Amino acid sequence: MRMISLLARCAVPALVAFAVAGPAAAALPIQKWRQPSGAQVWLVESPSLPMVDVEIDFDAGDRRDPADKAGLASITADMTSKGIEARNGQPALDENELGEAWADLGASFGGSAGSDRMSFTFRSLTYPDLLPKAAALGARQLGEPAFPEAVWQRERQRIAAAIREANTRPGTIANRAFVQAVYGSHPYGFETTEESLSRITVQDMRNFYRLVQPCRAKVSIVGAVSRAQADQLATTLLSRLPATACQPLPPVPEIQALPAAAERNIPFASAQAHVLIGQPGYKRNDPDFFALMVGNYILGGGGFVSRLSAEVRQKRGLSYSVYSYFNPGLHAGAFTLGLQTRPDQAEQAVQVSREVVRSFVTEGPTAEELKAAKDFLIGGFALRIDSNRKLLENLANIAWHDLPLDYLDTWTQQIERVTAADVKAAMARKLQPDRMVTVVVGGAVAPARQ
Repeated sequence: MRMISLLARCAVPALVAFAVAGPAAAALPIQKWRQPSGAQVWLVESPSLPMVDVEIDFDAGDRRDPADKAGLASITADMTSKGIEARNGQPALDENELGEAWADLGASFGGSAGSDRMSFTFRSLTYPDLLPKAAALGARQLGEPAFPEAVWQRERQRIAAAIREANTRPGTIANRAFVQAVYGSHPYGFETTEESLSRITVQDMRNFYRLVQPCRAKVSIVGAVSRAQADQLATTLLSRLPATACQPLPPVPEIQALPAAAERNIPFASAQAHVLIGQPGYKRNDPDFFALMVGNYILGGGGFVSRLSAEVRQKRGLSYSVYSYFNPGLHAGAFTLGLQTRPDQAEQAVQVSREVVRSFVTEGPTAEELKAAKDFLIGGFALRIDSNRKLLENLANIAWHDLPLDYLDTWTQQIERVTAADVKAAMARKLQPDRMVTVVVGGAVAPARQ
């Protein structure tokens, strides 16, 4: 328990150190190299505190799920924390023993899966008598997960119960209908259901986990380690995965553009109607990324200062909150506009929201809106990297999307260079207001007028 307290005390000064450093933290040089196994490593040395944070990413996210076993990637990642096998003379550890082992080290290791990637995160103090032990345990959890059958049967029941409870909420129903309408048959639109859970077996997890190989790893490291130490840490963490030659993974089809507008009005007895409007957006590597970031801040990402908030909330009182965002990934993640309103106001709220989007795409931002957005984004940049963990998230983003190594150094300049014409052109390329999906749960809305 002493190590846990020490790690917690170190985390607080880390926040302060990065907050004081501000944008200068972005100038920390990013080092990159490839190991003999094929694993790629990105490193930012941060020697001020005796800590290290690691993220290891694999192309094994939800987009790799079989259509009839939606949720397999996320479940597989989560089950890696439920125990490790006995191998090489070391005893098996069940989930409780594994948790206690991490607590004794004052370190942590865990897996999760998102739309594109399966990620494993590791955190430890870097003391010489501690880090090698933590890395060795992380290697066992990453390379030798037990996938215990009894635990999976328990987890299956727990997840199924959570799904049944979520299905009683209008927000869940709205999101499900929206995702299916936007993504169609693409894996981004797959939904974990009780039926898909019933088809997933421990053997499915073991088979899926074969995607997790050193040659496919992208390892991001931030902390008080040198390049040599970081290379050894990455090698150790990956050492118990099978060292086989990587074959190219099958391509995942792209998301298709919507051919026409679509409306889904779903009856539901609730005090608020839930509204979602949107369409497929853009990939993360799109050259319009910064123009769209600025543009969406003005449209609906800027909270109470956005156009949507001004028209829907402030002028008409139709909703307390209205927002928009893009969710770019390896594929064209959705553009989403969302709000809640009284059922009898749903039609008006949708009409106003559609018109705001249409006029913004047509006209672009004003000079005042553009300046306010750029000032906010540039002024808030330091908060994006004010801790080791946030810096790790940014570094892993650079690694996963193969962004330039000077991405953080040039981030504010990229925002500063965006013009009103850039925003208008980018929004016009990405958004088609007359071909968006509209989902309303709990309030009737007339079809969009063409």
